[in-house]
Amino acid sequence: MATVKPILRIFDYVKALEFYKDWLGFRIDWEHRPEGSPAYLQITLGDISLHLSEHHGDCSPGARVFIDDFRALAPFHQQLLDKNYPYNKPGLHAPFYDPTAQEMTVIDPFGNRLTFVERG
Repeated sequence: MATVKPILRIFDYVKALEFYKDWLGFRIDWEHRPEGSPAYLQITLGDISLHLSEHHGDCSPGARVFIDDFRALAPFHQQLLDKNYPYNKPGLHAPFYDPTAQEMTVIDPFGNRLTFVERG
């Protein structure tokens, strides 16, 4: 089966790392940052892989990624709150479409949203 890796537009490499690496806990798998060129990198958290791009032609800011079947969402949510990241304090709630699930949405500094869902 094919693997899907969404590309998210970023505008500031340092802010992207602060959000994705330092706060959410993604690791950098690889990056392409030639001198004087925009950054392009792959980050991973568990089975979730995303590409982040400063290249203006790759994608538009404001995308949404739906991450289904995330395990241990409540502890992950608490871990994020405990880090006291000043720009994002996500809530955890049961979504309208499944009262047995838990959902959390975070918004990166570039307007991209990641929605994590754990099924009940």
